[in-house]
Amino acid sequence: MVEVEYLISLSKEKKLVDLPLISKSVQNSLRKIYQKFDTISARRIKKIESQTNHDVKAVEIFISEKLKKMNKTNLVPWIHFGLTSEDVNNISYSMMWKDGTKNVYLDKLNTIIKAIKALASKYSKEAMLSLTHGQPATPTTFGKEMAVFYSRLNKHYKLLQKLELEGKISGATGTWAAHFLAYPNIDWLKFSNKFVKYFGLKHNPLTTQIESHDSLAEQYHLLARVNSILIDFSNDMWFYISRGILIQKIVSGETGSSTMPHKINPIHFENAEGNCGLANSLLIHLANKLTISRLQRDLSGSTVIRNQGVALGYCVIALNSLIKGIDRVKINKQRTKDELNNHWEILAEAVQIILRKNGYSDAYEKIKELTRGETIGKNNIQEIISSLDISHDDKNILMNLTPRGYTGLSSVLAKLR
Repeated sequence: MVEVEYLISLSKEKKLVDLPLISKSVQNSLRKIYQKFDTISARRIKKIESQTNHDVKAVEIFISEKLKKMNKTNLVPWIHFGLTSEDVNNISYSMMWKDGTKNVYLDKLNTIIKAIKALASKYSKEAMLSLTHGQPATPTTFGKEMAVFYSRLNKHYKLLQKLELEGKISGATGTWAAHFLAYPNIDWLKFSNKFVKYFGLKHNPLTTQIESHDSLAEQYHLLARVNSILIDFSNDMWFYISRGILIQKIVSGETGSSTMPHKINPIHFENAEGNCGLANSLLIHLANKLTISRLQRDLSGSTVIRNQGVALGYCVIALNSLIKGIDRVKINKQRTKDELNNHWEILAEAVQIILRKNGYSDAYEKIKELTRGETIGKNNIQEIISSLDISHDDKNILMNLTPRGYTGLSSVLAKLR
């Protein structure tokens, strides 16, 4: 596509007098080379490449063969005119990445974001025990915890939509030397800017032989951050299932274990975690490697960038797993109630903060002595509250407080957008 469109663009440059404008009908025929590209064409290019040992040169020869069959041999010298292979490849790989993220990845990510948002809304008031450092802590609501992930993912989704990828065509060392030597009267910067923009990319005029790949690296890093968030989400969902906070739907015909018939394993969240990790190992290496090139060019980045589709593939597998996993879970309301009722000690925070309100300078230490490391039930906490020398209104507030009712602004936060 890039080679064909470059040939057509050259013919439209009026100051390039030696190449007449290619007619509309011939332009249409040329575009069919990539519009109808198939496995037969791919095999032919690979056969040529086995001789040239150069991917872009193989494409150039392939197009030359097509032109000869069209009786347009006069156009052959203008294929790849003044270009280096990176001029073609940097645009091609950016377009592949752009198409993959836009047409596949972002839609699936948005599906997950919407699903998490729905969980946040549905369970905005569903109180549950928090665990900080794995220990019982101030209660929250399941909806509020889902809203945290919704907010994080949605921010990155918007960033991915806005990012622009860059591209360049400027010759062997980024100087347009061959172009300028052949046709010094042509504004090659203007020509290149227009050509790169045709593919929906932003023109980068300052490069070595290779485009710097900083914009691609930015997207790789963004996806890696999304994957880290999704790993965090997968881990949390795994633990909620393990604690019994979440119940998984029974799917007829599925097997949880080859030997333990009772099991429904959280495999979709485990698969997502694993594939996000695989993707990140590639994405981080891609971002680190492609932004470094020895002097004006070395080839180590060329073999690495071919794996960006593999990285995106792992991302998509992870997203597909999460879509299935989220669809199969629901809250176990009885379990959330039982957990909270078994941990009245979490109200120690509430008691000590009211003591502070009433002027106790040693409030924290006082409650710490009574509750730290102890198993505290409803009667225990209310005995402590009854013994406190605080205002009547504050004592009533504490006496009526339950773990289930101590969720602060959680239900409001769960609905923040």
